[in-house]
Amino acid sequence: MLFAMGCPVSVSHALGRNMADPVVAYVALDREFSEPLLTDYEKQSGNLIRAKYDVESTKTIGLVNLIRSEAARPRADLFWNNEIINTIRLKKSGLLAPFKPEATADFQPVFQDREHYWHGFAARARVLIVNPAKLGNMPQPKSIYDMIDPKWRGKFGIAKPFFGTTATHCACLYAQWGEKEADSFFAALHRNEVQVLAGNKPVAEAVAAGRLAFGLTDTDDALVMQQQGYAVKIVYPDAIGANGLGTLFIPNTLAMIKAGPNPQGASRLLNWLYRPETETRLSAGPSGQIPLSSSAKKSDRVESPSTVKPMQVDFEMAAGLFDGVMKRLAGLFV
Repeated sequence: MLFAMGCPVSVSHALGRNMADPVVAYVALDREFSEPLLTDYEKQSGNLIRAKYDVESTKTIGLVNLIRSEAARPRADLFWNNEIINTIRLKKSGLLAPFKPEATADFQPVFQDREHYWHGFAARARVLIVNPAKLGNMPQPKSIYDMIDPKWRGKFGIAKPFFGTTATHCACLYAQWGEKEADSFFAALHRNEVQVLAGNKPVAEAVAAGRLAFGLTDTDDALVMQQQGYAVKIVYPDAIGANGLGTLFIPNTLAMIKAGPNPQGASRLLNWLYRPETETRLSAGPSGQIPLSSSAKKSDRVESPSTVKPMQVDFEMAAGLFDGVMKRLAGLFV
C-alpha cells in the first residue's frame, strides 16, 4: 500500500488510474544499464514506461533540477537516481512521497530511509582505475590520499565535482572529515594539478587510453574498460587497515514523486525494481552493480561492503552539507 503523511489521499488518487496508464520514470542510471530492466517490466506487467534519462555531463543534477522545476505540477511518477545525496535533498524539499516496498526487510537499513521516502539498492563503489603501464617504477596508488602526493602531479583525474557520484563523494568527505580537513584535501588536490573531466566515464576512458596514470571513478565505468580489453586495474581505495578511511559505496535510490500523476503505477514499478532479483541481474550485467540485499548474488568482478572495508558515512549529514560544499569547491574547480 502507499504510505502518505496524514490521511492517505494518494491512495484514492492511485485507485483512479488505469493499469494501461503510462508510468513516467526519470532515470539517472546509465540508459544502457537501466533500460533493459524497464523494457522487461513493460513486457511482464503490460504497463507502459515513459523514461527520461540523464546525460553524462550533468549526471543526476539535470533530473533533480527538472523535478524541482515541476514541483507545482509534477510530470514524473518515479525517480531512479544513480546516487543518494540529491535524492535525500529532494525529500528535504518535500518533493517525494513515502512508500514502503514489499522487499524492505531484505536490504541493509543504512541504505534505507527510516520514513520510507527513498530506498537504496545496487550500489557502486568509488574506486581508483589504474593503468599499470603508466606507473613506471612508482607503486600502485591505493588511497584517495595518493591524489595529493606530488609525485602524481598532473597525472590523474576526477570527474567534475558538482555532479553525480563525484559530488556525492565530496559531500561525504566533508561529513566525515569536517570543513578544515576537507578544505585542506581539496586545496591540495587542486595544487597537484588534478585533471577534471566531464564525468566518471571520461575519467575511465582517459586512464584506459594512457592519457592518465590513474583516476577516481565508479566501478561500473572501470568494469566497462576491462570488458573492452584494456589492461587496467581496479583498486578499492583505503579498504585495508583498521584505521583506514574505507571505500565509499553509493547506492542507486528509488523514490516516488509527491503528487505524481500515476502513483499506483509508480508503486508497482518500484516494488518490481526493489528486489534482490534486480540486484543480482545488475551485478551480473556489464555495470557490475553491488548488491545491498543479503538475498542477491554478487558478481565475482566486484567487492562489496561485506568483502572490503566500507567508508562509514552519514548520508543525511552529507546531504545537509551539500550546498555549502558545492560553493566551497566552486572556488577551486570552476
